[in-house]
Amino acid sequence: MLSKNDIKNIKSLELKKFRDEKRLFVAEGHKLVGELLGVFRCILLVATDEWLGGRSRIPAERIEAVTPDELKRASLLRAPQDVLAVFAIPDDNATLTQTSSNNLVLALDDVQDPGNLGTIVRIADWFGIKDIFCSKATADIYNPKSVQATMGAISRVRVHYTDLAKDLSALPGQTPVYGTYLNGDTIYDTQLSSHGVIVMGNEGNGIGAEVGKNVNRRLFIPNWPAGAATSESLNVAIATAIVCSEFRRRQS
Repeated sequence: MLSKNDIKNIKSLELKKFRDEKRLFVAEGHKLVGELLGVFRCILLVATDEWLGGRSRIPAERIEAVTPDELKRASLLRAPQDVLAVFAIPDDNATLTQTSSNNLVLALDDVQDPGNLGTIVRIADWFGIKDIFCSKATADIYNPKSVQATMGAISRVRVHYTDLAKDLSALPGQTPVYGTYLNGDTIYDTQLSSHGVIVMGNEGNGIGAEVGKNVNRRLFIPNWPAGAATSESLNVAIATAIVCSEFRRRQS
């Protein structure tokens, strides 16, 4: 049975303060929970009999069968599905230097919108990028909105929080560090590496000055046709998709 205290604890995980304190996060929905089970340690799984029916050996420490109304009381969504799970936030000991030496990684400088962050994780998953390093002011990947927006990609892409400017400055001098700027070189005419770091900036301000000091290859996504009146900038998730696609196109 799901107690009032259980519901209170689940609801509390909507706030970063309690996610950090308890080292837990919430995921909801058939696909998302299914992707995360077995990857993250599941502390509590709450589901209807319909969802539980026919499933065996669910890797969860505690399983509670509930009615749709009971699930609705615990859910953080406006339109709950048949399953909700509470997972443990994993420990993180990866370093930017280690992961970027032979692979392409993403770095996010103060990306604020949880939906954008989740979508970027999904984009990284699509293009085979396994690690994303975020400045400490970037939105929390374990925010329920971020988790939902990943559509399960969080089970395959590791997201790390760090002093981004400091870690970028500690990279070996030959490491390619790309960043998107309005005064950069057109991405389609620039030589691109199969490893290194791609830095994407804040939705309103772009890449900050401290992080920008470490960018040694500036890229620009040109509009079409050149010189035409157009939008001021692209959404950061859309820009990330374009950049990642061009990097991978060169490797195909």
